[in-house]
Amino acid sequence: MSRPAASADVFVAIADPTRRALLDLLRTGEQPVKQLAEPFAMSLPAISQHLQVLCEAGLVQMRKAGRQRLYRLNPEPLKQISDWIATYEQFWQEKLDALGNYLEENQCSET
Repeated sequence: MSRPAASADVFVAIADPTRRALLDLLRTGEQPVKQLAEPFAMSLPAISQHLQVLCEAGLVQMRKAGRQRLYRLNPEPLKQISDWIATYEQFWQEKLDALGNYLEENQCSET
């Protein structure tokens, strides 16, 4: 099986804080690139590059409406991340349960 390009990797796409912030903005609905760029202290082309990475990873979809490019969130690829995190959630729950059992069995009494 061939490996997808790094820019198409969901984990790489969300590694950048600007891209995570763009995803947060898109949770409220479809928006044009100019509106998405407003909260950031960077150029419109820089925001467009971030959006391109998100599009390649399948996290964002773009459509043209006249001269505007409108972007919307596609949350499905985030399930990959959720599934990966879930394995560690189980791991840490087991570790915390073991710690709790150890502390209960080895309580120090202050008398």
